[in-house]
Amino acid sequence: MMLRTCHVLCSQAGPSAGGWQPLSFDGGAFHLKGTGELTRALLVLRLCAWPPLVTHGLALQAWSRRLLGSRLSGALLRASIYGQFVAGETAEEVKGCVQQLQTLGLRPLLAVPTEEEPDSAVKTGEAWYEGNFSAMLRCVDLSRGILETPGPTGNILMQLKVTALTSTRLCKDLTSWIRKPGASLELSPERLAEAMDSGRDLQVSCLNTQQNQHLQASLSRLHRVAQHARAQHVRLLVDAEYTFLNPALSLLVDALAMRWNGPGEGGPWVWNTYQAYLKDTHERLRRAAEAADRAGLAFGVKLVRGAYLDKEREVARHHGTEDPTQLDYEATSRSYSHCLELMLTHVSHRGPMCHLMVASHNEESVRQATKRAGRLCRV
Repeated sequence: MMLRTCHVLCSQAGPSAGGWQPLSFDGGAFHLKGTGELTRALLVLRLCAWPPLVTHGLALQAWSRRLLGSRLSGALLRASIYGQFVAGETAEEVKGCVQQLQTLGLRPLLAVPTEEEPDSAVKTGEAWYEGNFSAMLRCVDLSRGILETPGPTGNILMQLKVTALTSTRLCKDLTSWIRKPGASLELSPERLAEAMDSGRDLQVSCLNTQQNQHLQASLSRLHRVAQHARAQHVRLLVDAEYTFLNPALSLLVDALAMRWNGPGEGGPWVWNTYQAYLKDTHERLRRAAEAADRAGLAFGVKLVRGAYLDKEREVARHHGTEDPTQLDYEATSRSYSHCLELMLTHVSHRGPMCHLMVASHNEESVRQATKRAGRLCRV
């Protein structure tokens, strides 16, 4: 669910004697699904809630390939978990899925399912990241081309994983440097944005020669993806990842925002993601929203609960540091609600300069968003 401005929200609600129309979760979205698809969805949901499968999923997948062979194992995966979560393997398959969703008034947010895990083997050279860069450009073009009725300019969205374009090791090192006192000037968004625009070499004292070269190549890839997305009228929603990477990711997003979220650009073309299951999210979101307002920049937010709970707690235990995550699900929901209220207020005050995506499967969160937006429209 994406909220742009109160004017848009009110116009989408349509005329009504009672004013704002309450959102309905009556199961109407399922009428396009056959019995087989619904049965698969239920089975996958149950399997994904089974801890042994979640913990040992990759090992089981490797075992399946050895036992059944790549072809049979792949067919089984496509018919089950892959088929449930992936729109298709070809542009035509993706387009067919999107057209089916459009009959329900739903629009896609495509993503290239590529990222570098923090514990993965270190990549050598730039070839892997350049391959991902090419895939990102194709995804931008696909995002633009799959909609039969594109709708208002700038309503096409795509998800971007920064760790598909730059190494997690570099992000870790940048995060460590950012957290040190006095590092803000050398690693400012303004300096990175200038390096992106000019293409001139950027030297950061905390990085060695090879890391500086990789940072320069990473900035170039990010800039070219944003440039192509802007030309195709596709908004980039940058994914959040782990807390030991996020400060670096936010720095890179802020640098892109300096270039592409200016007042004459037509709203935010580069968004950041905020994870409500982290204890400091509300404060970071408040500071970021206020900073964008002061700078006259458009501000785009995808608000999620979060997906790396076990890993975050494991890392905190390993390093003997405070657990950065909320105590439990209820605390996470309260955090999400507070962040939602904060952003809805900014959306109502800043109009088209502030966009919000309520990225949640939780019915209560979506109801809260629509009810609050309705009240703000009437103010």
